[in-house]
Amino acid sequence: MIYEERCYLFQPARFQPFLALFEAEGLDIMVSRLGHLVGYFTSETGELNTAVHIWRYDSFEDRLARRHALWNDPAWQAYAEKVMPWIVRMESRLLRPTRFSPLQ
Repeated sequence: MIYEERCYLFQPARFQPFLALFEAEGLDIMVSRLGHLVGYFTSETGELNTAVHIWRYDSFEDRLARRHALWNDPAWQAYAEKVMPWIVRMESRLLRPTRFSPLQ
């Protein structure tokens, strides 16, 4: 089992429109292709206008296959074209739980 933490920093004026558009158009597509959404968060301290989401995958290969399927989905491509210009920075980290982690 691995987890992927994805962090996106948005242009300040585009952050609330992004959240609304993601909820209306992007979320269902992502969940249908990527599977298990662990959580979706916004920052209240530190760098603002940041969205953080965490996904669970069975393996690195599972993640690769699911991300490939996402980017080959025409609905996702159309959605991404709308929001990509609003992103200032993207980060992704793959996390492996320790044997004592509550999330496995």
